Amino acid sequence: MTEYKTITEFYENVASKELRDLVKNAGKDDILADDYPYERQMKRKEFEKKMEPLQIQLVQMQNALRENGKRVAIVFEGRDAAGKGGTIKSLTMNLNPRSARIVALSKPTETERSQWYFQRYIKHLPSAGEVVCFDRSWYNRGVIEPVFGFCSEKERDAFFEQTPKFEQMLVDDDVIYIKIWLTVSRGEQLRRFLARENDPLKQWKLSPIDIKGLTKWDAYTDAINLMLKRTHTNHSPWNVLRSDDKKRVRLEVVKHVLNQIDFEGRDVSLLKPDEKIFKGIT
Repeated sequence: MTEYKTITEFYENVASKELRDLVKNAGKDDILADDYPYERQMKRKEFEKKMEPLQIQLVQMQNALRENGKRVAIVFEGRDAAGKGGTIKSLTMNLNPRSARIVALSKPTETERSQWYFQRYIKHLPSAGEVVCFDRSWYNRGVIEPVFGFCSEKERDAFFEQTPKFEQMLVDDDVIYIKIWLTVSRGEQLRRFLARENDPLKQWKLSPIDIKGLTKWDAYTDAINLMLKRTHTNHSPWNVLRSDDKKRVRLEVVKHVLNQIDFEGRDVSLLKPDEKIFKGIT
């Protein structure tokens, strides 16, 4: 199979005509997914109006966490270009960085590869009063590693066996543990990749794995479905959200997090979820 070095090469030589036309002919605010519940993206003014009071709620939440010593760990996973980084930023941008951390680990070192798989993540778990957001996590072994052959089937099976137990220990130790999976349509993913490639300020967001992954959409789908099925539990359920509209999904993730944490001054009237953005697990 020919390997392509750029997103544009994939777009011009591999993507179907239907997919190319979809991306080419779409307006800036058009939603590309046929099954998305809205035809156009939310307007910025509407988004900012709805987000502002939620940001105040987040600050109040953090103040309460510092006072009561609760610990919050949030795992953000999803398709490439599904908007994990921007969603995390919407959640943390007004929080005190002394007690709100983002963990985005690079590939493991030789030493880390010789350790128990979860070991390098454990040291990043929250202490009292902290919120920790994992921008990708141990779930690399559930999807990315098997798709690219970076782990064996035996290693993935061990991961599926151990993960619910590991997460049960977090919950049993009174960690407020939230798992977010962002899903995005193939057309929207390609549109975002092309935009990154053509923007000198965003090219750092692209990696060789992103480019190779474009030809592995179906393999990713199979791996994702299996991972969700094997690691969705009552004590640590997955929350799967449609992210074709970045603004809507950011609002829903912030509301969801606020709904999981009880604190004085929480305004539940602001936190009613848009259920159409959430997607069930099959």
